[in-house]
Amino acid sequence: MHRVHTSRWLNNALNISEKSTKLELPVFLCPSVRVTSPYLPRSGAQVLSQLRHAPWTTSRRCLHIQADPATTSSPTSNPPVTLSIPTRSLPKQCRGCGALSQNSNPSQPGYFDLSRNAVKKYLGPDRPSHRSQPEDKVFEDALRQLDANELEKQGVDLRSLALSLPPTDAMPQAPPKKPLCDRCHYLLHNHTGESIYHPSIDSIRDTLLESPYKYNHVYHVLDAADFPMSLVPKISQFLDTMPLRSKNRRSKAGRFYHGQKTEMSFIITRADLLAPTKPQVDTLFPYLREVLRDALGRSGENIRLGNLRAVSAKRSWWTKELKEDIWKRGGGGWMLGKANVGKSQLFEAVFPKGRMDWDPSKHQITVDMEAKAKKEDMEDDTLSQNDELAQDNLLDEYSLLPPAPKETQYPEMPLVSDLPGTTASPIRVPFGNGRGELIDLPGLERTGLEQHVRREHRLSLLMQSRIVPEQMTLKPGQSLLLGGFIRITPREPAPIMLTYAFTPITPHVCRTDKAIGIQNQTGEVNVENIALLETGDNTKLAGSYELKWDVTKQRTGPLTRKDAVGLDVERLPYRVLSTDILIEGVGWVEIVAQVRTRDLFAPKGRLKTEEPDVNTQASDDMSAMERLESIAEDAEKQKLPPPPPSDPEKEGEPDWPIVDVYSPEGKFISCRKPMNGWMLNKPRVTAASRRSRPKKSMKGAKKLEKKLRREREV
Repeated sequence: MHRVHTSRWLNNALNISEKSTKLELPVFLCPSVRVTSPYLPRSGAQVLSQLRHAPWTTSRRCLHIQADPATTSSPTSNPPVTLSIPTRSLPKQCRGCGALSQNSNPSQPGYFDLSRNAVKKYLGPDRPSHRSQPEDKVFEDALRQLDANELEKQGVDLRSLALSLPPTDAMPQAPPKKPLCDRCHYLLHNHTGESIYHPSIDSIRDTLLESPYKYNHVYHVLDAADFPMSLVPKISQFLDTMPLRSKNRRSKAGRFYHGQKTEMSFIITRADLLAPTKPQVDTLFPYLREVLRDALGRSGENIRLGNLRAVSAKRSWWTKELKEDIWKRGGGGWMLGKANVGKSQLFEAVFPKGRMDWDPSKHQITVDMEAKAKKEDMEDDTLSQNDELAQDNLLDEYSLLPPAPKETQYPEMPLVSDLPGTTASPIRVPFGNGRGELIDLPGLERTGLEQHVRREHRLSLLMQSRIVPEQMTLKPGQSLLLGGFIRITPREPAPIMLTYAFTPITPHVCRTDKAIGIQNQTGEVNVENIALLETGDNTKLAGSYELKWDVTKQRTGPLTRKDAVGLDVERLPYRVLSTDILIEGVGWVEIVAQVRTRDLFAPKGRLKTEEPDVNTQASDDMSAMERLESIAEDAEKQKLPPPPPSDPEKEGEPDWPIVDVYSPEGKFISCRKPMNGWMLNKPRVTAASRRSRPKKSMKGAKKLEKKLRREREV
């Protein structure tokens, strides 16, 4: 009897009926549904149908649902039901590109399509709170007093009841992952998108001035593919940062501008493109420092450049050391550089994650990097919906620096994409429980070469991995084509040159007249030209570059090695000259030529003075004195002007070989001291790659055999 009463009590309490086949909506257990009408239909199917077919209007904090007015036209129908389901608001900015969230302009960054599944899942109803209620405790106590076996015999599933009551020791669930905006979504999954409008150096300077930190450090990121073309000259003067430290031992180590101290470091990223191993890249460090010093101009002669690093986020070369430097410095760390130099990928590799529980030592002096927030604001760690709405209302529309997000142990990193100009706005990511922030800035305008290339070939301009080039020979009268639209032509008279194209676009060697036709898109040669149709008309001379760097010692081999023959370079009858032709954002081409020493250092020919043609044949009628006078008069008339004086500075200059480079609009080309990349990236010689001795052709032997056979038959 007791069992029957228990079963009835449970059925009444849980509203379970054996005969009922309709689904009843337990509205009293759903606090997220607010009823604004005095009457609510009992049928859950009616409510679900109204939720499914009702027009949804978005607001900042919730979704308002109104019933269809057609269903309320009759007087006997139920009154309209207006439900308000609380939802989350859109994130302040896209976590991938940093653009402020908006849903009005689909063509601009930061646009969120509310019909996308990821966005709807993020903006969906909040999960029910797991706070303990008095009714839940009474219900749990009643279940514990009952016999579990008897309840199972009555058909009561305790597991289904326990699902609605989470355990008290349950771990708090992680917040849902923020969605990407539509532009970042297509970049990540479809590799399609448009570049942003690149900011100017003045806007970057104004953004730095809004820094809330007293101590800031700017990391000027350079690309190893076209180093040093991605350098912003005189950047320390433009940003009002501390001047680069000179070689003078009495130079100041720091200085404050506008109440802030801002220092600078140079980071060469993607160093794995230079050599296959880390020790080989380390040996290039003196060369990189010398090239950077030359690129800084006259001011670079007296700079220490102890703040230069060459890292690789892909191979994790020197990223750990850079991460520790960022952690020790604290304050504001700013990733600055031109577009598509690898800032976002480096950002993810060097960001100090998982250090929120850091506790400063009590035995050392610490300085607060920024003004701490008020204690009232820090009491509640989890912000309510009203607090988030208040923060949104406090958003300064005229500020270039967005508000700082809430710090987490492992925050979401900016989007890494091959598209130049992915980051649209500064992305702030704090670390170390208020110790500092790392800020990814939008890229400055780097190159417009991609605007001259067809859309389907634009991604092929980016060097994504190290290239082992093919050695190609340029004979007199030949030229080197890159992608069909960049031409390198030696100036006549030219020696035989060796070229190594460290570029992702395909090189091709042909006659100069054919190369001109291919570049101007007027030839009939079947060589692919990846440029747009109108690019051929805009092709101009980008510059004439001399092969003026001597690499004889690196190229000669055992003749100049100290452990071998050990000859001095001056004793050799030839010189090996080289230069690197840089293509902005693409790569470089190494050009090497061998010339005779006597031809290289021969004095340049002066203007030959022609001897006057003096008429020495006089008539017989003249006397001897008259003959001398006539000869003198003729010599005075035919006397040539004296040769121009020679320039002593140019008199001893060697006769360097010269190459002319033609590119769209005559831009995007430069040169640098050769790195000898071919010596570091030679292909490995294996038994399979070695060419075996070619077999003797049997074509002539077969003809001879046929001839002898015919002679025998005759």
